[in-house]
Amino acid sequence: MKKTGAQIVVECLLEQGVDTVFGYPGGQIIDVYDALYEYSDRITHILTAHEQGAAHAADGYARSTGKVGVVIATSGPGATNLVTGLATAAMDSIPMVAITGNVSAALLGKDSFQEVDIFGITAPITKYNFIVKDQSELAETLRRAFYIARSGRPGPVLVDILKNAQMGTCEFENAPPRPILPEVDHITEKDLQRAKELIEASRHPFIFAGGGVISANASEELKAFAAKIGAPVSLSMMGLGAYPAEDPHFTGMLGMHGTKVSSMAVAQCDLFIVAGARLSDRVIGKSSEFASHARILHIDIDPAEINKNIRTDGSVVGDLKVTLSRLTQIVEEADRSQWLSQIEKWKRDYPPVRERKGEITPYYLISEVAARLPEDAIICTDVGQHQIWTAQHYPFSLPRTFISSGGLGTMGFGLGAAIGSKVANPKRKVVLFTGDGSFHMNCNELITVTMQKLDITVIVLNNNVLGMVRQWQKLMFDKHYSQTTLNRKTDYVKLAEAYGGTGFVITKKEDVGPTLDKALKTKGAVVVNVAIDKDVNVLPMVPPGKAYNQQLMSIDI
Repeated sequence: MKKTGAQIVVECLLEQGVDTVFGYPGGQIIDVYDALYEYSDRITHILTAHEQGAAHAADGYARSTGKVGVVIATSGPGATNLVTGLATAAMDSIPMVAITGNVSAALLGKDSFQEVDIFGITAPITKYNFIVKDQSELAETLRRAFYIARSGRPGPVLVDILKNAQMGTCEFENAPPRPILPEVDHITEKDLQRAKELIEASRHPFIFAGGGVISANASEELKAFAAKIGAPVSLSMMGLGAYPAEDPHFTGMLGMHGTKVSSMAVAQCDLFIVAGARLSDRVIGKSSEFASHARILHIDIDPAEINKNIRTDGSVVGDLKVTLSRLTQIVEEADRSQWLSQIEKWKRDYPPVRERKGEITPYYLISEVAARLPEDAIICTDVGQHQIWTAQHYPFSLPRTFISSGGLGTMGFGLGAAIGSKVANPKRKVVLFTGDGSFHMNCNELITVTMQKLDITVIVLNNNVLGMVRQWQKLMFDKHYSQTTLNRKTDYVKLAEAYGGTGFVITKKEDVGPTLDKALKTKGAVVVNVAIDKDVNVLPMVPPGKAYNQQLMSIDI
C-alpha cells in the first residue's frame, strides 16, 4: 500500500509499540504532524512549552519505564533545542529516538531558512544518527533507529528527515519490531571462570553497581549475587534503586559525595566488583590511588568501559542480567559474616553527615516527604545541591524511581523529566525536588503540567543561591561568590497560579508536615517553596583531584 513518508513515520512508531510522543511542530515537520492528526486516536502527542522540555520529557518517559522515549521537532532552532536533551540521554545511556524535519534536498546546504546540519551537530552526542533523503529509506531507517536505541548499551538516536521525504509516496508494508535479545556472544567461559576465581579468593569483596543494572532489569540478580558472595553493595547515583537502601549491607553512594562507609569499604576490600557502572571521575577521584590494595573485576555490556579509567584484573562483557545470574550459579558460597559485620559497625559509627544550619534542613524536609509517599513513588530532580541531598537521603528501594541527570548534570532537566514520568505512569505519585536556580530554567513547563492535567508536586529547596557552585567558591575560591547569589524576587505561589496550578510556602519547621500533607493531596501542578539556609553544604565532599578517601566532612573556613 502506498503511503506518504509522513504516514510511514507514524506507522513505524505504531509498529514499535509507541503510544506517546513529545514535541513541538514547525514548518519542516508539519507533514509528520498532519499524519499524527490522522492517527490521533492511536498515538498521544504531548505539546510542551519548549523543545528542550520535550526532550527531557521523552527522557523521563524512558527512564521510568525502560521503553524508548520519542521526541519530535522541526528544523533549525527546533532541532538545536533538542541538543542538551540528547546529550543528557547519551551520558546516562537512555533509549530515545528523536525525529527532526529538515529542508528539502534541493535546498540542503544552501543556508536555507531554518536549515541546520543537525546530523553533524548531534553525531558526538547520540549513539547513532541518520539523515533520510528519500521516502523509500524511511521505514528501514526508523526500524533500525529503535533497535539501536534499545539494544546493547542503550542510547539516543536521531533521525533527520528531509521535507521531500515526508511528502513523497512509496509502497509500505508493516513489519514486526526486531526482537531485543540479551547480548551474550562475548560472555566466555574463560572470563566467567576468572571472575569465579577472583571472587572465591576474596575475603572482603565489595560491589559497586550502576545504572547498567537498571537498564538490564537486573536488580533481583544483583541482590541474589550479593547475598551469595556475602558482599556489601554501593551504588552510583544512576544506580539508585537497583539495591534497597534499607538493606543493612547497603553502604550508600561512592565517590565525590559518597558515604564514608563506602570509602572505607573500598579502602579495605580485597576485590572491587564493578557491575554496570562506568567509573567516572566523580566516582574514582585520583585514579592512581583508587582501590589500590584490591583486585578489580568489571562486568559491563560495553567493552569500551573495560580498562578505560581503571585497570582490571578480570572482566566479563555482556548482558548484566545473564552474567550476574551465571556467576551466582557457579561461585561457591563462603562465610564472609565478619566482613559484613564490619560494614554494619561502620554504618553505626559513621552515620550520614547532616549539617544543622537553618530552621528547615534539607534532610528533614526530604525525610518528611519520603514518609508521606508510597514505595513506588517516582522522585525526579534537577541538578545541584538538592539533587545530591535527595540521592544521599531519600530511601530508594525500587529501580526506576529516581530520575535525574547524572553524567551531563543538566540544570533544567527536572520538570520535563517529571512530565514524561507522570505521562508514562499516570497512577503513580511523581514528585520533583529542585533548587531555585534549576527551577528558573524550566518553570515554563508548568503550563504543560496544567494543560495535560497531570498531578506533579514540585518542591523548591530555595536558598537564594546557586548552592553547589557557591560551595566550591567557599572551598576553593576564597569565598568569592561571583554571580552565585540570586535573591530573585519570584513569588512562587503567584507563579504556580499564573500557570493554573497551586502554590505553597514553607518558612518554619512546624509548618513542614501540615503543608506537605496539603500539597501532596492537591491535584494538578503544585509548587512548594521551601526556605533553606544558603550555607548548608553537600557533605561529604572529595575535592577535585583528590583521592576518593580524602573526604571533607566540613568546608566552613
